[in-house]
Amino acid sequence: MADKILMNEFKALNKESWTHISLVNDNVFTWSVALIVLNEESLYYGGYFKAVMSFPKNYPYSPPDFRFERPLWHPNVYPDGRLCISILHSPGEDVMSGEAAGERWSPVQRVESVLISVLSLLDDAETSSPANVDAGVQLRRDLEGYRERVRQDTTKSKQDIPEGFEMPTHESIFKKEEPKHDDFSWSDSEAEADFGSESDEEMFDDDDESEDAEGGEEEDDEDEDKD
Repeated sequence: MADKILMNEFKALNKESWTHISLVNDNVFTWSVALIVLNEESLYYGGYFKAVMSFPKNYPYSPPDFRFERPLWHPNVYPDGRLCISILHSPGEDVMSGEAAGERWSPVQRVESVLISVLSLLDDAETSSPANVDAGVQLRRDLEGYRERVRQDTTKSKQDIPEGFEMPTHESIFKKEEPKHDDFSWSDSEAEADFGSESDEEMFDDDDESEDAEGGEEEDDEDEDKD
């Protein structure tokens, strides 16, 4: 059952513009995933962040494993690329960590849920219990220095963009279509209206003349009958 569920999710996510995925060695339980940040306001905008996702045989009852191939300078990313994020923690409430069951993995979660959570975490780091203490300290005390490290990671990530792959941008994905206008002007409408008015007047004039002629013929017939 797990393989069928994963294949369906794989096919659905393959249509999304914000991620680029493939199977590792045609194994549906191991995915190569690239997260593409399309939010222009994000420090990670334009990045191509590759990761590997591994799924247990009893998926979706147990969570997948997620690991960045290039470790990011981020409070919630371990030096080996693994993530410290609630949605990847086993189901159930954890009294020690203080995580409620609703924050952790559950069978109703899907791969898409994990990837969206990771994208959200990049810009909204949790610094209270960081996986990377130094990154957490720098984020709090030296924001500009932290941003520079993020910019460096984003630039490095672009080295992993496959040859021939067209990177989507905010403009290409969210660009609004220009409204289409017909070749129409009010002057044309007014001209047609004027033309229609003249035609109507001529038509009514012709009708009046016809009625007058018919009336004259009727009078002549009546006079002949009297004679």
